[in-house]
Amino acid sequence: MIRTYTSEAIVLARRNYSETDRILSVYSKDKGKIALIAKGVRRTTSKKRGSIEVFSRIKFSAAKGKSLDILTEVVSIENYPRIRNNLKKVAVAYFIMESIGRLTAEGEKNYELYRLLVQNLKSLGKTGRLKMFRERFIYDALIILGFWPKNRPLHNPDEVLEEIVEREMSTKRVGKRLIS
Repeated sequence: MIRTYTSEAIVLARRNYSETDRILSVYSKDKGKIALIAKGVRRTTSKKRGSIEVFSRIKFSAAKGKSLDILTEVVSIENYPRIRNNLKKVAVAYFIMESIGRLTAEGEKNYELYRLLVQNLKSLGKTGRLKMFRERFIYDALIILGFWPKNRPLHNPDEVLEEIVEREMSTKRVGKRLIS
């Protein structure tokens, strides 16, 4: 039985766990959405610390754990500095991460969705039309995941997204306030 694996992923979210650990939610190229525990990453001497920021693209190795897989190695592929230097773009990136996190189930692999996520993070650094960009992302993601028929117009993407995830998106308000 294979106990370790390597993949590429985008960090969707992170939360502190115990005194020095973090639990990461990532959308991986090969495994879909997975949760990983990063042991000791909150220590100031941790080398993994800078690579696991939200909406960073990483290459990682993990070992199968009893409940959560354990992050053993991580290398940053792309940190998207053009997004991080603009507060409005950061808000849109967080909205995209929350949307993917809420729309996908653990272990649900979808390479096309991963590709869309990577392409949109690259494009976000270059675009200036953020509201239209955010709405286009919702439309494309809903089509890829089978929640919306292709070629059918989507007049209120935020409303449809919230109906699907059955809750209000916490980053929507920030994103709309900054980019409307």
